[in-house]
Amino acid sequence: MAYLAPSEFVTKMVDAGESKIYMSARDSLIRAYMAGAILALSAVFAVTVSVQTGYPIIGAILFPVGFCMLYLLGFDLLTGVLVLTPLALIDKRPGVTLKAVLRNWGLVFLGNFGGALTVAVLMAIVFTNGFSTPPSKVGEVIGVIGESRTLGYAKYGAAGMLTLFVRGMLCNWMVSTGVVGAMISTTVSGKVIAMWMPIMLFFAMAFEHSVVNMFLFPSGLMLGGHFSIMDYLIWNEIPTVLGNLVGGLAFTGLTLYATHIKTGPKRTL
Repeated sequence: MAYLAPSEFVTKMVDAGESKIYMSARDSLIRAYMAGAILALSAVFAVTVSVQTGYPIIGAILFPVGFCMLYLLGFDLLTGVLVLTPLALIDKRPGVTLKAVLRNWGLVFLGNFGGALTVAVLMAIVFTNGFSTPPSKVGEVIGVIGESRTLGYAKYGAAGMLTLFVRGMLCNWMVSTGVVGAMISTTVSGKVIAMWMPIMLFFAMAFEHSVVNMFLFPSGLMLGGHFSIMDYLIWNEIPTVLGNLVGGLAFTGLTLYATHIKTGPKRTL
């Protein structure tokens, strides 16, 4: 069958989390680096299409192409490992410890950031003709995104921080659903369709994705955005990572695990 039953794909989720924890640091960094780079290029693509057409929904419809590419190639996003690796810990897989889970998160964060930053530098060169001209229209838009999604939250204080955190939660609810979608089908077309839907939704709704932001905000700083590195870290990246963690685990990882692996006792009639 091209479709796996829930109990089967949730077991695959736990297995995947365990395998990522045991992966070497070298492989974790390479796979995370490439995932960050490909997702960053996909974000550039989506913004470019939105600017060219004047319809942001078209960019959202096309953005998932990068997500599908990186998962079919076996690369790792922080948003995915935040959900999968804790399941191996909760399932008490041999040798899986909290320290090992945190180590994996740290490696994937560094790799994703390195890949996204590389693309940010390369695209800044493209948008400014080697930093010899003002940014192109797409470059200007990316700079504005960086401002609105840092200082735009900061002006509301605690309410802005709460909004940012909730957008991070909602984001990884959808993104982690896309990760699971890749495990539901055994065919490439089935995987792509299952991944495409939730990723399109998160991008269209402008939810906060920690890895996409690793590209957007450093790129915005290079392209004339009027915000600081501390604005980026405090008023976006850190709360977004925490929101991604809580949302992905609460709405996807733990719910699927609880009802398909640790099922409740059957009712007696």
